Amino acid sequence: MTTAEIEDRREGAIATLRRGLRMMPEFRRGLPVTFALALVATAGRVVVPIAVQQVIDRGLAAPGGPDMDLVRNLVAICAVVVLLTGVAVYRMNVRLFRTTETALAGLRTRAFRHVHDLSVLHQQGQRRGSLVSRVTSDVDQLSTFMQWGGVLGVVSLGQLLVATVVMFVYSWQLTLLVLACFVPLGYAVRFFARRLAVVYGVVRERVGDVLAAVSESVVGASTVRAYGVRERTAARIDSAIGRHYRSQVEAQKTTAAVFVSGEFIASVANAAVIVVGVLLGLAGDITAGTLIAFLFLVSLFVAPVQTASEVLNEAQNAVAGFKRVLDILDTEPDVRDPAQDGGGRTLPDGPLGVRFERVGFRYAPDARPALTGVDLEIALRRRVAIVGETGSGKTTFAKLVTRLMDPTEGRLSLGSADGGWVPLDEVAFASLRSRVVMVPQDGYLFDASVAANVRYGRPGLTDDEVVAAFTELGLGDWLAGLPDGVATPVGQRGESLSAGERQLVAIARAYVADPDLLVLDEATSAVDPATERRLTEALDRLTSGRTTLTIAHRLSTAERADEVLVVDAGRVVQRGSHDELVAVEGPYARLHASWRRSSTGQTEPVG
Repeated sequence: MTTAEIEDRREGAIATLRRGLRMMPEFRRGLPVTFALALVATAGRVVVPIAVQQVIDRGLAAPGGPDMDLVRNLVAICAVVVLLTGVAVYRMNVRLFRTTETALAGLRTRAFRHVHDLSVLHQQGQRRGSLVSRVTSDVDQLSTFMQWGGVLGVVSLGQLLVATVVMFVYSWQLTLLVLACFVPLGYAVRFFARRLAVVYGVVRERVGDVLAAVSESVVGASTVRAYGVRERTAARIDSAIGRHYRSQVEAQKTTAAVFVSGEFIASVANAAVIVVGVLLGLAGDITAGTLIAFLFLVSLFVAPVQTASEVLNEAQNAVAGFKRVLDILDTEPDVRDPAQDGGGRTLPDGPLGVRFERVGFRYAPDARPALTGVDLEIALRRRVAIVGETGSGKTTFAKLVTRLMDPTEGRLSLGSADGGWVPLDEVAFASLRSRVVMVPQDGYLFDASVAANVRYGRPGLTDDEVVAAFTELGLGDWLAGLPDGVATPVGQRGESLSAGERQLVAIARAYVADPDLLVLDEATSAVDPATERRLTEALDRLTSGRTTLTIAHRLSTAERADEVLVVDAGRVVQRGSHDELVAVEGPYARLHASWRRSSTGQTEPVG
């Protein structure tokens, strides 16, 4: 761990809590009444020591013998106060639980939505298990603390305040003695709090590492088995678990030190009160009842200190998780919806064209350019295929046009000569997502039915309308062959369907969205011949009459396109129709010849 990382983790717990409370107005609104109930609950606890003192000094040691009427009255008053205290504690717990869950539900929702607001590039730079842990286990840890440690902390704080006031009333000398005993512990707790903030920051990171390792091995289970690397995968998970174990042990060592310190100081305080209290009693400064009541009060004062290690332990663990959640919320999206700033333009009605003006892009400041100097215009209703070798920059086109990322150089606009051109970074997301649709390569599906997945393209569609969409795409026979038709569950990530079938559902989803600009990212790769024929027919119907950018390795798509863009090393090196480009010597002719040979099973020429 670097010095910079340690210093970053040393953000004080108070500073983190202040930062968090600004984002949790629901919690702040519920605090005043909760604290009032806590004071009532703690005030009730000092009634018993006061009653004990009164019973001994005025009841049992009354002039003329014990005053049993006074004793009975004090017992009755204590019973009523204890009952009221129980009601106050119940109401305080209910309010605290409701307030914290409301606030944390809002925090979890904001964190989840903010993760989705971050660009694809930012998400790819984070381990997914770590992102998931910030929205799940880190918030859960905070919830556990606020509902357990929060109750204990609020009650303990009130108990300390009330006990201290009553102790001063009984004997200021003994009260100063008790406070003097706990002064060293205050300095120790400050040291331990800083140390716990560091070690529990590491613990929360290790939780994210474990989640990342486990989730990756589960998602990639077929690859793990296919390559026989279960031992290597298990060793990787064991390593993550081992690092988590060591970080927890380190944290618990610090927690144990806090606990021992609190126990030692509490024992010293009790012993000192007994010795000095007896001496004051012999001198006639306090009565026997006062000394016994004071010992009760010292117990009320010491109890919160003895549980401070547990509260501090959970608090620092929760604060470490809280900081990780807040760090996500504080991350400014590098692709921002202009509507959030009160602006945002709407795309012009009708079909959309695309204009690149000296567009360049790098995935990192020091990385080689993925695109350089792209300067072109795609006309309305044109079907354009973008081809090139792996790593040439084809997929970057798709991400920029759909604004999953912003160009690092130049400007990209959507629109037309008649309707006007709108810079893409000025288009409100609501307008952009309703007019521009992307079909990604993997055709990602959610764990629901075929119909439910298609409805992501247009919510509110009936099953009959979903069936009609498949029929219009020429996929009615395929849909009829599914066990339950549109009600067929697709499983997690659509794994109940083949790769090609997932793409069919993704195409239907894009079809019902009825976009004016369609981006297909390698949508015809990795499918069997029969499914490819279905995909080809469906794509022809889907792309008919709308501007389409298709990025594909199968050059059969390029053969049917109106225009082909050839990308090499981030630059557009050729542009024209398939017939024009294949007729001249150049990158496209070579790619097409290579693809033809591989399609027919011929070997590549050597030399």
